[in-house]
Amino acid sequence: MDDDLSERVREEAETHALYNALKHGSDPEVGAIMGPLMGENPDFRPHGDEVPGVVAPVVAEVSRMSDDERRERLLDLAPDLVEELEAEDEEDDQVLPDLPNADEYDEIRMRLAPNPNGPWHLGSARMPAVIGTYKELYDGWMLCRFDDTDPETKRPDLDAYDEILDAIGYLGFEPDEVLKASDRVETYYEHARELIEKGGAYTCSCPAEHFRGLKADAEPCDHRDKSVETVREEFEAMVEGEYADGEMVLRVKTDIEHKNPAMRDFVAFRMVDTPHPREEAADYRAWPMLDFQSGIDDHLTGVTHIIRGIDLQDSAKRQRFVYDYFGWEYPEVVHWGHVQIDAYDVPMSTSTIKERVDSGELTGWDDPRAPTLASVKRRGIRGQAIVDAMVDLGVSTSNVDLAMSSIYANNRDLIDDDTDRRFLVRDGAASDAAHRDRLPEGAVEAFDLAGDVPDAGHPPLHPNHEDRGDRDVPASDAVLLESEDVPADGERVWLKGFGCLRRDGDELEWVGTDIDLVREEGVPVVHWVGAGDDEHVRVRLRTMDGDVVGYAEPGYADYDVDDLVQFERVGFARFDAAADDDVEEAEPGEYLAFYAHP
Repeated sequence: MDDDLSERVREEAETHALYNALKHGSDPEVGAIMGPLMGENPDFRPHGDEVPGVVAPVVAEVSRMSDDERRERLLDLAPDLVEELEAEDEEDDQVLPDLPNADEYDEIRMRLAPNPNGPWHLGSARMPAVIGTYKELYDGWMLCRFDDTDPETKRPDLDAYDEILDAIGYLGFEPDEVLKASDRVETYYEHARELIEKGGAYTCSCPAEHFRGLKADAEPCDHRDKSVETVREEFEAMVEGEYADGEMVLRVKTDIEHKNPAMRDFVAFRMVDTPHPREEAADYRAWPMLDFQSGIDDHLTGVTHIIRGIDLQDSAKRQRFVYDYFGWEYPEVVHWGHVQIDAYDVPMSTSTIKERVDSGELTGWDDPRAPTLASVKRRGIRGQAIVDAMVDLGVSTSNVDLAMSSIYANNRDLIDDDTDRRFLVRDGAASDAAHRDRLPEGAVEAFDLAGDVPDAGHPPLHPNHEDRGDRDVPASDAVLLESEDVPADGERVWLKGFGCLRRDGDELEWVGTDIDLVREEGVPVVHWVGAGDDEHVRVRLRTMDGDVVGYAEPGYADYDVDDLVQFERVGFARFDAAADDDVEEAEPGEYLAFYAHP
């Protein structure tokens, strides 16, 4: 590739990177712009092996820009693309599509239906984010109904009920009503009895494997023709707990020759020997299946619109059989695809996360490596950042990918303006949180100060808000620098908020405070802290990749739990515990912080 072509690639890559970053509200990636870049410039294709190497530094440069800088630069390069983005912004004021037939209802009524078998993972946030947003758009009503009628396979966790409600609150929503299905078993019994009287259900004692064979062959079992009286008596025996687990079920009578075998005479009630963990429901043994229970509840609570995964399409079809028997109108249904979230090695599965917590592989549900709402909350990510990212996905039936970078970008927008800046000089990292005492040596270097140096630096609390004042970073005799920031002997370095110094062996000699050295001569600007014991505090920064230990300026000790700071050139972090709080995650004398994102 010659120089002229290389320059054209750089120019086109910059335009594409700027457009991509502004369109998606996140940093661009090389892979994301390669397709359109090569598609619009066929003459680049013969150089496909070389183009990424040219594009990568351009993308890195755009990633360092603010959104305002990106927009200004794109205006210079391609003003028509800025106009296109502004037009899209106007169209995207309402990201979610209108609910089907919404104008036919006096009130939009929707429900969340979590299974309380554990705290929520990140994927769980999509349902309250979208339904809560629809509630606000339509001034509607939202139910949180805990579908906890499986005491065995998806056994409820008694703590999860409150944890899930807390998670909904963290996301910024409050249900208008909260119900537990396990409190409503008698209601399901009454509707089962009514269904039996209508000839819509029968008791069946066929072994499960035997019935599967009949169903596959579209053949009825002998129990299908039982009299209503017999079915009634046997169902009451189920209610009284006279059958063992697997000995008897109640089936909804459908079309035994239905083209979809899953629709053929499905189970409405089964026997479960395992007592429910809630004391109030521990005596029940005949439990409704989810399709029956949720269908009954949706009608009784007046739900008008259901949003559920596309994998639950059969549920709606089964429930319609029950609704037809009762003469009810089925709610409007929106099905969506699955959401996949990157950046985590742990699958978004409640059971898998629980296994890893129980085994000690994760320190808890709020471990930074866990893809849970408890984790991102502890890291300092606002619930609104997650809601905005989930809503932006819409309700397409296609599976969608959500990059954590989108959540991070949203969170930066929410917190950046209010977040103080502080210095953190990193000493080392522990890749394994179980061995927090094993930290690499030599990551921090100390240098004595020489010359007529000030006794403290005064960088701003926030670079965009001079009115908030400066902070005092003391340095009486020596400073600590990260190894990567140490200048070569004889070279200069600018300690931010302090001044310019030149290295002379183990000393940094005072040069002055002429900022033109930075602007015109390219003297690197670095963060730092004083080396004296009273000139810094030790901080353990817990990240997704392990613990990072370092030294922060002493003003960090003045924050409270839940306060956020931006460690300059490191990232945003949430203050989790003070040095004297004696928390398990930190060593004595360490302040504990949780890393949020860059």
